[in-house]
Amino acid sequence: MIKSLVKSVRKRDRTAVPFDRSKITNAILKAAAAAGIPDGRLARHMSDEVLIALNTRFRGGIPTVEEIQDAVVSVLMREQKDVARVYITYRQRRAEIREKKQLLFGVYDDLKLDLNATKVLSKRYLQRDENNRIIETPKQMFRRVARVIATSDSQYGGSPKQSEETFFRMMSGLDFVPNSPTLMNAGTRLGNLSACFVLPVEDSLEGIFDTLKNAAVIHQSGGGTGFSFSRLRPRGDVVKSTMSVASGPVSFMRIYDAMTDTIKQGGRRRGANMGILRCDHPDVVEFINCKADGGMQNFNISVAATDAFMKAVQKDDDYDLINPRNGEVARTMPARTVFDIIVRNAWKTGDPGLVFIDRMNKENTIRDVGLIEATNPCGEVPLLPFESCNLGSLNLSRFIDSKGADFDWGRLRTAVREAVHFLDNVIDANTYPLKQIDAMSKSNRRIGLGVMGWADALILLGIRYDTKEALSLADRLMRFINDEALKASVELAEKRGSFPNFAHSTLRKEHKHMRNVALTTIAPTGTISIIAGCSSGIEPLFAVSFYREVMEKTKLLETNKAFEKVAIDRGFYSRDLMEKIAHGLSIQKMSEIPKDVREVFVTAHDIPPEWHVRMQAEFQKHVDNAVSKTVNLPFDAKPSEVEDVYMAAYRLGVKGITVFRYGSKAEQVLYVGRPGEEPVKRGKVVAGSEFSGYCSSGTCTF
Repeated sequence: MIKSLVKSVRKRDRTAVPFDRSKITNAILKAAAAAGIPDGRLARHMSDEVLIALNTRFRGGIPTVEEIQDAVVSVLMREQKDVARVYITYRQRRAEIREKKQLLFGVYDDLKLDLNATKVLSKRYLQRDENNRIIETPKQMFRRVARVIATSDSQYGGSPKQSEETFFRMMSGLDFVPNSPTLMNAGTRLGNLSACFVLPVEDSLEGIFDTLKNAAVIHQSGGGTGFSFSRLRPRGDVVKSTMSVASGPVSFMRIYDAMTDTIKQGGRRRGANMGILRCDHPDVVEFINCKADGGMQNFNISVAATDAFMKAVQKDDDYDLINPRNGEVARTMPARTVFDIIVRNAWKTGDPGLVFIDRMNKENTIRDVGLIEATNPCGEVPLLPFESCNLGSLNLSRFIDSKGADFDWGRLRTAVREAVHFLDNVIDANTYPLKQIDAMSKSNRRIGLGVMGWADALILLGIRYDTKEALSLADRLMRFINDEALKASVELAEKRGSFPNFAHSTLRKEHKHMRNVALTTIAPTGTISIIAGCSSGIEPLFAVSFYREVMEKTKLLETNKAFEKVAIDRGFYSRDLMEKIAHGLSIQKMSEIPKDVREVFVTAHDIPPEWHVRMQAEFQKHVDNAVSKTVNLPFDAKPSEVEDVYMAAYRLGVKGITVFRYGSKAEQVLYVGRPGEEPVKRGKVVAGSEFSGYCSSGTCTF
């Protein structure tokens, strides 16, 4: 192998980075494969020739990226003109993409992100001046966030500068990305860094509208809100103060929905709500049906299903509906009848989901402080009234070892501990929208460390999603992350003190110190997974190749990076094939793709529903908070399949469950084929939005 005399490279932003010969080899291999010559030996030979040319010209000097690319072109034109033409075309395309990022979005991309990530960052995250011009690059955004979050160290005698470098490295390397409000608001006037809030809704006109006002403030600052409407008296019940009758929870939900439609969250984010009603509330059937007419688009809704209700469903028994005003039985209903209405509406619209409220409170370690009534908009964080939570996710695709055989457990351990440190710092750096939220959040110090890129990681490891091997790895992985997060929290508590409500927590029976009441969660990671360039949360791939609209009337063909690499390496890549897949055809039926590749690259609709639930349950075993997971069903799924999913979720121990049948909404986040075309009913393709979360109403973009 030729030894390189070139030690550094000058990037386009004029910074110098270490020279990496493998980038030249990989670029030549990619071009050769596209030219029909997928020969690794040829690529290595030509990269040797490039290295000789660079040694001759730049010995002791620092070439620019452009000068290195010129050397590649020169060698290829001399030895492989067909490959040279492909390489030149690719180089021009990359230059055009850089120009498009600058022209379309006004962004200088110093992290080489894809167009979708650049669009999301430009639209919602990067700072702007008074003339609405972008004044920040992606790297500068991560630097801003790292600097603000690191300042919390000074409260505990730590080194903010050292932590700033650690936090910047993990974010700019896309190993870890915090939730959207942290990226948007760190170092700004708003200052809210949390995504998740739960507000109580009291049974009085004053209480209802105080909560409405508070929710508007939270939405404006970039947060999402969850509410339980279970305390409100039912429709038709007496209101003695006015000698009138109550209009019921659903009527007030419509007011909250209208408010959310009006508040645009600082002009950068859509409002997001979770509405919850107990299964034993007298208005439960009206609640279940409240989205059937297409209304309440700013709400996800879930029924709080008790153990008693689920057992009554299983036994086909009646159960009592209780008036929350006086605790008296309003009437009885067959549990199976109510459950069937839930299932039918979920089949039709994706709502309601179920939250298993008794299970959530059984695992609530601060029951003496308060009971769980509701969750955040996507269901992954059960919260006490006035509690908030800040989230962040590890990009699992970045932690595969160099052999592609397993996770790099050492690197992952370090990242978990750094992420816990980061998220704990956020609690102190945060500017909370309400004094009550400030007090409750700091009393419990709840954080939500999660993962994304799970489907990508399985693919890189050559493991099919719906297999026992994948379930076993999920168990091992999440146990490891949760254990390491726990150790990190204990160590922080020894230095900084336990969370104030620790004295009222059942955790004191097992630990002398604990910094955070809860540590782990699995969020949908809608937009942050786009920034990180990985699959969402623990969801399977929704598509292998697809069209995405990045600006009005601007559509780009996008292919899963791992699939593209395999296709090039194995010699079956072609633009025509990628377009064929993007038009909604399942790769499982494409004989031109090797069988072993088809086996690994399964998508959401290739996977039987029960495996979606089994995967969620495997992660939930080692998650303190909850797991946001949607079971994606094909258009022609039957209501009985929804019932099977909901019953399996209860049986397997998850805390909540959501289904979404493709094509069941007039508007949805994920589509088949080119944007604007008639959706294919059994398709598997994402398009039409910068969001890739899987919540049924499309409100979960954290």
